[in-house]
Order: sequence, then C-alpha cells, then structure tokens
Amino acid sequence: MARKQTKGVSSAKAARRKSRKRKGAITARRKKEFTYRGFSVEELQEMPMEEILELLPSRARRSYNRGLNEEEQVFVDRLLKGDKPILRTHRREIIILPTFVGKTVGVYNGKAFNEFEIKPEMIGHYLGEFAPTRNTVKHSGPGVGATRSSKFMPLK
Repeated sequence: MARKQTKGVSSAKAARRKSRKRKGAITARRKKEFTYRGFSVEELQEMPMEEILELLPSRARRSYNRGLNEEEQVFVDRLLKGDKPILRTHRREIIILPTFVGKTVGVYNGKAFNEFEIKPEMIGHYLGEFAPTRNTVKHSGPGVGATRSSKFMPLK
C-alpha cells in the first residue's frame, strides 16, 4: 500500500524540514542606528549645549564648563562655519561634540596631519585620539653589516 504523492502536495515531515531550512538561512542584517546615551544624532544636534554637556563624561563636561581657550574657540567656530572642506589643527585636546559630526578634520600628530571624517561614534572623545603620535615598530631581518655573520649573506 504505497502512498501516491500528487504534484505540489508534500508530507508534514517535508514541510517541517522546509521551515527549519528557512529559519537557518542567513538573512541580511539591518544596520543599527547609532545612539549616544539613548539619543539619535539628529536629536543631539538639536539639543542646547547645556543638555549635551550633561550627557558627556565628567572630564569633557569640566573642560567645556571651564570654557575653551582662544585658540580652541577659533577652531570650533571655523569648524562650525564650514568654510573649508578640510580643517587642519594642532589642537588635539578638543572634545568632539555632536555638531562636529560629518566634518573632515586634519589633526597634527607631530609629523603630519592625519585627516579623518568625524563620525557619530567619536562623540565625547578627543581629536588627538584619532591621530596617534607613536607608530608600532615592525622589525625585519638583520641588515647588511648588522652582525659579523651577515657579512656573508648573499645580496640577492
């Protein structure tokens, strides 16, 4: 008594297998919207400065409450005005605010200007954190004349 399967009709076992396969399939992940302490970037940019300062870490809050010095204030004003596509600075100690997001900055690291675009994830950090001053040393093999034995190394 063999069952006769009609076209398009499947068994319950096959239906379960099909649903398991669908569940196990990799689906495209939606990129999660960035929030800083529960607020989106748009909400942060619309907030007054006093409310933004309450969200920042204590060191950043203290720095802004004391006030920026003249050079830092000039940089912040020029950055917010947006007259240049890339604004270069030596001021590594400026804390990134939500109004800076989307601007491109070149920060001096002692040798050159590291240029980067300010992203929402950088809010509350210092500009200098994104322009490292020290490079990691990457050693290779010994050079010619480094040791006695290297004198006899072929130069090919």
